[in-house]
Amino acid sequence: MSARTHVVGDSSVRFLRNGCAAFPAMLDAIENAKREVLLEMYWIEADIVGIAFRDALARAAEGGVRVRVLYDSFGSFNVNPTWWTPVSRAGGKAFEFHPISPIDERFSFARVEIRDHRKMLIVDASRAYVGGLNLASVWLPREAGGEAWRDDMLEVRGPVGLDLRALFYRQWCNVTKEPAPRDLTHTQLKAHAGVWVLASPWRSNRSVRAEFLRRVDEAKHHVDVANSYFLPDARMRRALYDARMRGAKVRVLVPAISDVLIVQRATEALVSRLLRHGIEVYRLRDSVLHCKTAIVDEFVTIGSYNMDARSLHMNLEANLAVESATLAAEVRSSFEHDIQQSHRVNLNEWRTRPLVRRGVEWACYALRRFL
Repeated sequence: MSARTHVVGDSSVRFLRNGCAAFPAMLDAIENAKREVLLEMYWIEADIVGIAFRDALARAAEGGVRVRVLYDSFGSFNVNPTWWTPVSRAGGKAFEFHPISPIDERFSFARVEIRDHRKMLIVDASRAYVGGLNLASVWLPREAGGEAWRDDMLEVRGPVGLDLRALFYRQWCNVTKEPAPRDLTHTQLKAHAGVWVLASPWRSNRSVRAEFLRRVDEAKHHVDVANSYFLPDARMRRALYDARMRGAKVRVLVPAISDVLIVQRATEALVSRLLRHGIEVYRLRDSVLHCKTAIVDEFVTIGSYNMDARSLHMNLEANLAVESATLAAEVRSSFEHDIQQSHRVNLNEWRTRPLVRRGVEWACYALRRFL
């Protein structure tokens, strides 16, 4: 079934649930590119998914399309520059962000913790994808040989593609030292009629954290958060508590199975505190939760931003923000589906977990700034 298209101002937006919807749409965009394909990705795996995208990029470059790829050295440690030979041979360029190998001439110990955690694809500055999915087979359905990781992506068509293009080239030019394209339109601070770009580590009104806090502070009815590495700071927790005290329903979905166990244990150290403040906490079963999705009344934000110290202070992140009642209803329906597949945490039951387990959780939580 094709995803529903939501018209928001002068843009159209589609919600893509999981890799089975996102990957085909992204590959279709690359195959139909006319002028330019820009890919900025934290994790590209040298598996069936990574190869499919690499080969699609190579075909686009062979057809005369400008292809630029920026991938994170740590997230994509199984990929090296020679793996991109089909793309470079066709005239495209792939560049590694902040190499982690000490023998690389660009290695810098001072910058080793600064990672490019974005997951975005911009095609012809008019069709773009932003979300939590990386390019790896774990996001494929189990029947296709994957692990069915749970994740979200947004497709947007419209002028916000120019902002995403500018965001990409801001980093591309910084790391490659190439001049920016002459036709580059610099990022605007004003939202494009209900659809706009949020990013970290910006400290302005384009900050993911600042926008989310503002929305929660104004929430009237619902605050729903699905986040794979949920370690909110005191200010963010207070905003959630206050929203609940004002009468809004606040629900948080976190993993019961995580790809980073130490972060899962750190998150679990907060669960009792959240429950005592009236926040409903759910743990997704049977699949790894990797979403970075929030719905606050009629506001939706989906992207790469985790509610943790790394996303706030160290990682490059990108989210899309959308003000749309119809999109919010669709994304909340998806959230409700996940809730049905989850276990709701009961405070009395949670308090019975072993003391050793609690000690491990708090030890992990003490390390939260480094996770």
